Amino acid sequence: VQLQASGGGLVQPGGSLRLSCAASGSIFNVATIYWYRQAPGKQRESVAFISSTGFTNYATSVKGRFTISRDNAKNMVYLQMNSLKPEDTAVYSCKMRYQQVDYWGQGTQVTVSS
Repeated sequence: VQLQASGGGLVQPGGSLRLSCAASGSIFNVATIYWYRQAPGKQRESVAFISSTGFTNYATSVKGRFTISRDNAKNMVYLQMNSLKPEDTAVYSCKMRYQQVDYWGQGTQVTVSS
C-alpha cells in the first residue's frame, strides 16, 4: 500500500486549494482515509476523515470550510479547502486505516500567507 499527497502550495488568506491523495492497493475501497496536518512546532492533528461508506468527520477548526471526498474508481481522496487562514499553514498528509493498521503517505506543504 502506498499513498501520495499532492496539491499543496502558497495561497493568500481567503483562498482555496484542493489536495489529492492517491492510493495504491486493493483495500482502498474498504478503508477509512484520513487527512492530518502538522504545523511547525505543533503536534500533528486530524483534519478530516471519510469512511468506506462515505461517512465524514471534521475537526472543529475546519468544519464548514473543508470538504473531504473520495473517488473509489480512481483510488483517490480529496480535501477541498476554502476560506483558508494563516493558521491552516502546515504539512498535510493522508493516512489509510484498514483493520487497525495505518498506512501513511508523504505530505504536501500548504502555506497561507499574503
